[in-house]
Formats: sequence, structure tokens, C-alpha cells
Amino acid sequence: MAAAAPPSPPATPTLRGVQPLRAGEGHSFFWRKLHSLTGIVPIGAFLIEHIVSNFETLNGPLAYAQQVKFLNSLPLVRVLEWTLIFIPLAYHAIYGVFIAIRGRSNVNVYPWAGNWMYLSQRVTGIIALLYIAYHVWTQRFSGVSLPEHPGAAFHKVQAELANPIVLAVYIIAMIATTWHFAYGIWLFAAKWGITPGEKARKKFGYVCAIVGIALCLMGLASIYAVVTAPEAPEDVMPDQTAGISLPAPTTAPPSSTNLSQTGDVQ
Repeated sequence: MAAAAPPSPPATPTLRGVQPLRAGEGHSFFWRKLHSLTGIVPIGAFLIEHIVSNFETLNGPLAYAQQVKFLNSLPLVRVLEWTLIFIPLAYHAIYGVFIAIRGRSNVNVYPWAGNWMYLSQRVTGIIALLYIAYHVWTQRFSGVSLPEHPGAAFHKVQAELANPIVLAVYIIAMIATTWHFAYGIWLFAAKWGITPGEKARKKFGYVCAIVGIALCLMGLASIYAVVTAPEAPEDVMPDQTAGISLPAPTTAPPSSTNLSQTGDVQ
């Protein structure tokens, strides 16, 4: 009599709407893993720092200018800016668009929460990309150069937010960007096996929600502080520059006439 076949092992449960990072998929595995990692480090770390720095607007134009000056006086700040911000951000954005184009949303067929989250992550990512490109261009590469004139930072942002359309864009983008980051943390932990199991993911989801809400409220408070503040001077510290050491003043040697009068030169 033939022995009964052993029961097959139960299938490993996967979270709906969250595909794990699988090995053995050629270069795609590496690029996806790099995309997931750059969303947390360094881009996520920079987002937190940027929101915390902008929170100084609540203390007025001078405090915000001092924060901008401090950041731009860091050693090798331009190298750090490109290697830890611009290049990783460009890769994360470009590959994210590639994933969004190739991905297929099935929320109309399978309206699970995970699928809606998947769709929202793609939509907020596009919003964040467009906003960051606009924000970097207007605040970093056009108009007054803030690295050389940190005292103009508050006035520059204030003048930009005086436009109601731009203000609305900033508010929407702040909500979208912090949502994208908070859910990105949750996805990172789920895909990398940091939170195995439904209970762990659910508990960590609350942590991510708190982080996202806190960052969003800080960002919105910074916008509110700029919009409601009295009109700031164009430069609150015009005699100071960031990251530039001014030469020490030199005393001109006394003239030969004065020396001869004092008897030092005969």
C-alpha cells in the first residue's frame, strides 16, 4: 500500500499590495533594492532635517537665517549636497517614475487597502517629484543665492508664498511628501523583512503614521509662520555670508612722513 504523500508546507503569507524584494531577478533586484534604500537614507534623513530646519521660521527671520547660514558653513557642504541629496534624489525619482509607469493598479478590481496604498504611494511620489524640482530651482538655483546670502532666506520664501497658487501647491506638496515618506518607511520595513507578520506590520504602521503626521504638522506650521509673519527685510544679516571666510582687516603702515616726524626714520 502506497504511503500517503506528506502534506505540502503552507504557503508563506504575503501582505496584499506589498510585493517582497525577491532575489534572482537580475539587475532589477539590485536597482529596486537601491531605490528602496535611498528613499530612507539619505533622502528620508534629509527630508527630516529640512523640515526641522524650516521649523526655525517660527522663531523669526533672523533665527531662520542663522540656521541657513549654519547649514551652508558645514565642511564640504557642496560635495555633501550633490552626493547625499541631488544625485540620490535624482535616481530615486527617475527609477520611481519607471516603476510607476510599469506598475499596474488593480484597485477597481481588488479594492484592498494595500492596493489603495500602492496607488497613493505612486501618486504622492509624482506630486513630491514635481514639487521638489520646482522648490529646488526657485530656492537654490534662481534669484538670490541663499548660500552666499542666508539673511535673505525668509524674505525669499515669504515673497514666493505671497502667491495664493504657490501657497496651495506648498500645502498640497507638504501633505503628499510626508505621506510618501511615512508609507515608504513602512514599505521598507515590510519588504526588507524588518517587520515580519501582520501584527508587526500593523504596530509599525502606527509608528509610521505618527512620524508622518508630526512631520506634516511641522511643515505646515513653518508655512503658516512665514505667511502670517510681518514682511521681512530683504536681508536680515546683509554683512554676513555663509561658508565664506572674510579676510581680516589690515592696518596700513604709517607713512614715511609720519615716521620721520616721530623720529623713527631719520
